[in-house]
Amino acid sequence: MKKQLAFIFSFLLLTLFVFAQEKKVYVNFSSEGIKFSFPFGKKYNYADIKVKRVIDGDTLELENGQRVRLIGIDAPEMHESPKLLRDAYRSKQDIKVIKAMGRRSWEFLKKMVEGKSVRLEFDIEKYDRYNRLLAYVFLKEDNTFINAKMLSEGYAQIMTITPNVKYADYFLGLYRKAREEKKGLWSKP
Repeated sequence: MKKQLAFIFSFLLLTLFVFAQEKKVYVNFSSEGIKFSFPFGKKYNYADIKVKRVIDGDTLELENGQRVRLIGIDAPEMHESPKLLRDAYRSKQDIKVIKAMGRRSWEFLKKMVEGKSVRLEFDIEKYDRYNRLLAYVFLKEDNTFINAKMLSEGYAQIMTITPNVKYADYFLGLYRKAREEKKGLWSKP
């Protein structure tokens, strides 16, 4: 009996691993615990999908539970994390200041997309090492390019990671202009 249970358990773990490698299982980690979802043949329409919630200034959660990392931008952290500490060290800014800027970015993005339908556009790599979708996001209602809007309004910095560089030059121009015009996070509080 113990051998049968061990075999069944091993089989289930192996199956889960194979499905995860094929991107047919989504594993989401949150304060609520670990959640698995198995789409089993269900194809998501990334040309028209709703944003369930905004996680931070550069990450969304879709109605299907998948997380989306906006390509080409990096918003300040608003929660304690190793990245927050690295950013504070590199920028020589106070952690509280960075978290406050992160909250402003999150609020700006939340107003634009939470609860709304969006269209995702992909570049060369579709997933990052955290199994988040990497995408350019457009509002369905008026085709607003969200990644670009975050940069042009000064709520994110540019972050180019090859091979996803389709809009890198465009983003750099938006970022520079927002800084010059002291928009968003670049304005004086």
